[in-house]
This record gives sequence, C-alpha cells and structure tokens, in this order.
Amino acid sequence: MSRILEESYRAYEPRPFTADQRKDVTLLFGGVTWRAEKLLEGLFKSAGYNAQRLPDVTVEDLYLGRELADVGQCCPTAFTTGNLSSFLRNEAEAIGADEVAEKYVYVTAGACGACRFGQYHQSYELALKNLGLEAFRMFLVQQHEIDQSKGKDAGLQTDIHLLLSTALGMMAADAIQDLEYQLRPYELEQGATDRAAQKAVSEIYDVMLSRPKHMPKWGSVLWHATTRRFLKAMRRARGHFEDIQLDRLRVKPMVKITGEFYLATAEGVQNYNMHNWLEGEGAEVQPAPMVVWFDYLMRYGGQKLELGFGIKEKARQNYVLLKLGQRFFRFKYDQMRRMLGSVPRPMPDQDKLGKLAAPFFDNMINGGEGDLLIAKAIWAHTQRKAHMICELSPYGCLPNTMSIGAMAAVQGRYPDMLYAPIEVKGDSDVHALSRCQMVLADAKIRAQEEFESALAAAGLTADEARKRAKEHPKVNTPFWKVPHRGAVGTASNVVLELGNATL
Repeated sequence: MSRILEESYRAYEPRPFTADQRKDVTLLFGGVTWRAEKLLEGLFKSAGYNAQRLPDVTVEDLYLGRELADVGQCCPTAFTTGNLSSFLRNEAEAIGADEVAEKYVYVTAGACGACRFGQYHQSYELALKNLGLEAFRMFLVQQHEIDQSKGKDAGLQTDIHLLLSTALGMMAADAIQDLEYQLRPYELEQGATDRAAQKAVSEIYDVMLSRPKHMPKWGSVLWHATTRRFLKAMRRARGHFEDIQLDRLRVKPMVKITGEFYLATAEGVQNYNMHNWLEGEGAEVQPAPMVVWFDYLMRYGGQKLELGFGIKEKARQNYVLLKLGQRFFRFKYDQMRRMLGSVPRPMPDQDKLGKLAAPFFDNMINGGEGDLLIAKAIWAHTQRKAHMICELSPYGCLPNTMSIGAMAAVQGRYPDMLYAPIEVKGDSDVHALSRCQMVLADAKIRAQEEFESALAAAGLTADEARKRAKEHPKVNTPFWKVPHRGAVGTASNVVLELGNATL
C-alpha cells in the first residue's frame, strides 16, 4: 500500500539572531588557511562581534562527520561537519546543550548547487539533530552576493563594509602565504620563515582590529579604495622577513597545487598535509591563492552577463561595473604585492585562462571550480611555471571528476605535462602520497636536468655558480625577485641570472 508524504522539502532556517544578543554570542568560523582565519577573527571583532576560529581539523573530525551526517558525503563536508560537531559536543558536555545554543552561532560560506556548497546546511542540520543540538544557529554567507545585511535588528550584518574588509584581508593573507612558500624551501635556519609569517599576519590583524566599525555603503567603498592602513601594515610585515638567510641554489622541483577550493587551500590533515609533505620531499610548492578563485567568480559573472546583452535590462551596464570592480580587485592585490617587493606572484589573466581551457571544457559550466582547474594546469605547464601539477580533489566529487576526465584530453595535447590527480578520501594517506611520489620522482629528474642545462647555458659549474652567488649576495636575500629566464626552477633561474643567459 502506497503512502503519500505531505511534508514538502524544507530548507534550513536558523532561529533569529538579533542585534541585542550580539554581546553575549560568539561567532564560530573556519575552513580557510590559518592566516586568513586570524585576520577574519580581527575583522569580526572590529565589527563588534565576539569571534573564535574553530580548532584545527583532525582525522577524528572526519570520522565524526561521517557518523553524524552521511558516510557517503565528500571529505570536505565530513571534515567541516565533524570539526564543528566535535567542538559543540565538547562544549555541550561542559556547559550544557541549551547554553551552547545560546552562546554560539556558526558562520560559513554557502551557495546554490548540487555539490557540497548547496548541501552544507543539510549535513550540519542532520549532525546537530543527532547531537541533540537542533536549536543551534548557523548562517551561510552566499559567495555570489555582495550586500547580505538583513536589517538593523539582525545580529549578523554581512554588509559591504564587512565584505570589502574581508577581501583586503584575503589579499594580504595570500600575498604573505606566497612569499612564505617561496622562502621556506631555501631558508638556512629552519623555522625562520614560519616565525616571520606569524609576526607578519599579526601586523595585518592589528589593522583589522582598528578599522572603522561602521560606515555607510558608499563611504565604505571610498574608504577601502583610498585607505593606506593595509599597505602600511604590509610594509611593516615585510620587515619581519628581511633577515632570513637563504640558499637559492638548492635544486628543487616546482609543484603547482590546484584542486577543489577547500582541499587545495588546506594545510593540514584534510589533504594529508600535502604542502608540508611536498616540501619535506624536497619540492618548492606554489599554493593555491584564494584571490584567484574570487577573480574567477567575477570572470564567470561577466560571462553570464554577456549572454544577456540585448535581452536582459542593464546587462551591459552591470557587465561594465563588474569588469571595473574586477580591475580594481586586481589593482589592490598588486598593491599588496608591491609592499612585499613584488615577490608574491601576480594573479594570472582570467581571460587568458578561459581561452586556454575552452578547447577542453565548456567555460559556462560552473560546478566546483569550473574550467579553472584545467586552465591553471595548462597555464602552469605552457608558461613554464611548474615542473608538476598536483590536483587535490574530493573522492567522488562530480565537478572535479569532470575536470579530471577533461585532463585526459589535455595530457593528450601536452604529453610532457607531469600531472598528479589525487582523489582525497581523508583517511587513505599512504595510497595518495605514494601516487604523488611517483610523479614527483619524475619532476625531480626534470628539475635536475634543467639545472644542468642552465649551468651549461651560463658557462658555469655548480661550484662556480656558488662562488658567483657569494659575489652577488642579493640573490639570496628575501626580497630579490628571481627573474624568469626560461627555466621553471628557482635554482636554474638564479644560475641563468648569474651567467646572464637564458634557456
């Protein structure tokens, strides 16, 4: 006998969080790099919120997320669900479930779609129900909207003033991270770069704390466009790296990290500590900057608006405004880079990325990272930016599975590309790392062969190159920008510069 279910689908809707509750409530957040989380904490506090980043993710969080929500979900969802659930469970044991529901709210990114971004609230809601914390409140900030304030009485005001400061904070975090990853593989004193990065982020954190608390919409836009507070802080941040001693003649393969946003940017157990592991295996790592993802979202938004030319009202006008905003976004990031001697790498041109990917992937497909994974792999290979591409994707992730499938055609076009697609389950590190190691072995050989070619082109031996480096000590200073003389590896380009040669 069939049974008719009368209850329709119900999207998650949190209990109200009001402005008068703000002083007694702590915002929980996480899911990005420690640098960005530190700056977000300062940003929330400057806006009048109590804020606290969640503890570092553990493998136990993965298992808890699977247990409480869905064993078949992708590992980013399991990690983030388990991480939040673990914290709340411990707090509930200490102060009680009712107190937890009143004391904390959780803020995270959200969006429409079939992947985990569109399903986060379902996993969280199910986990909270299984913990007996149905009354706990969660708020999803949509990635495709600017002003998401909900009225003067709303406890969480994600207005343009907060989001513009967030953008500047993410730029600063990315610029510091890229500098950090360029210096650490060559440091003579182990840990010097990590200590400098901690102090550098603290400089930006202090600026976040002291920013104006409230501003009207256009006043905020003007303030963020003209303020030099962040740039001055970046200049002070530079000072913490000045005394790091380097040896840039160490031969290391260059590995470009791409993949699903959460796994590509994580620096912990979420992706088997891939960044640290690669550096420990002798590689120089190019991390995945968050700003490139934001730049892609603006490029994709422009593509959608173009389809509406002559059909939708104000499509052209909105397109022009979006492109101006994108140019300004890139300009502000370049300002941040200049405060660090322009050593952090610039963002690649999004239009060029779209054209590189177009023969292999429809650029109007926006699931996951869209065409960005394919575009960045081709760009890194053809522009001689990396010996090897390591793509980190959740096991069973449909959008990334499409990208990996398209990469088969890319490798057919570029058969010498070293590409390691790693499907991350979260708890099968031996398999994943051994697979990456096989490709890394070839990258090491390629880096060594390139170095020998560079020595030959420069007319130097390795000993002569080291002697010449001592005669030109600037090549081993943190803010000497390594020129690109046709080689991929840092050591090879240094040798070519010392010998005034190219490959």
